[in-house]
Amino acid sequence: MNSMNAPMILPWVARKAGISDELALKLWRRAASEAEYLTGKSEGSEFWGLSVERFLAIVEDEVGNTPSYNLTPAPQMSWMWRHQTRMSMLSLVAAQNAYRYWQNTWDNMYPQKKVA
Repeated sequence: MNSMNAPMILPWVARKAGISDELALKLWRRAASEAEYLTGKSEGSEFWGLSVERFLAIVEDEVGNTPSYNLTPAPQMSWMWRHQTRMSMLSLVAAQNAYRYWQNTWDNMYPQKKVA
């Protein structure tokens, strides 16, 4: 696994989940290792996105398996991450569709001459 730094949000997630920073760091390393295995990469947006998604899911599983009277319940953050990812993809799809629309319009208005 690569020697990357943990994200700055790690202590905040640990406090919200009621786990120690050390455990959160171990869970982050596990999530990053799984993401690296699944994507075949150790950097890039696909790797980072999957790392954060796996980390939040692992934290939620960890908190769900521990006694609730010792911990503050963890917020369900993985849905928020997935929602944000979907919303950012929508803007990219909209931009791509607008480009295709204008390209098709341009091609219809000024057709290229075919060379024999």
